[in-house]
Amino acid sequence: MNTLKAEKRSMDVKAKKLRREGYVTGNLFGREIEGSLPIQMTKKAVDQLLKTDNKGSQVMLEVDGKTYDALIKEVDYNAMANRVDEIDFQALVSTEKVHSVAEIVLLNHEKVEAGVLQEDLEEISYKALPADLVDKVQVDVGEMKIGDVIKVKDLEIAKNPNIDLKTDPEAVVVSCTAVHNSVPEPETAEEAE
Repeated sequence: MNTLKAEKRSMDVKAKKLRREGYVTGNLFGREIEGSLPIQMTKKAVDQLLKTDNKGSQVMLEVDGKTYDALIKEVDYNAMANRVDEIDFQALVSTEKVHSVAEIVLLNHEKVEAGVLQEDLEEISYKALPADLVDKVQVDVGEMKIGDVIKVKDLEIAKNPNIDLKTDPEAVVVSCTAVHNSVPEPETAEEAE
């Protein structure tokens, strides 16, 4: 599990000014934190973290010497400035189920020889204790043939008794459909007139 160092943020300094100085702002909230704790992290540390972790990932968040087991709840990406503006974290309590999402990662899609893969879901919503959190669900699609469908209920995450799915188990994750390309016949000179 990755660790991210952060520091308490003074609300006297505007977020815009902090971003110009190379910081990403955020908030840490949770049952054992009164209100929320405004924090700031260096852009470099956040960029490094987001190479391996994303929304739904569990990280250790170190704020001014105190370490929190936290979940990345929201990442606000500013596409115009090509940077992350804000990240919100939820401090976890080991005995309390938390709502999270797991990203769906398709494996071996290059092995599908017939048909086209259609990914209908990019993430699965669920509730679980911190010890059972999952940030990625890998789906091997290498053996899929035309007409095959993989639903949420077919995935490992659905078989885990410690995870309460919030996404419909009957929802389609990925399907393999036939290619429907119709090539128009070239017109002959007589038909064009």
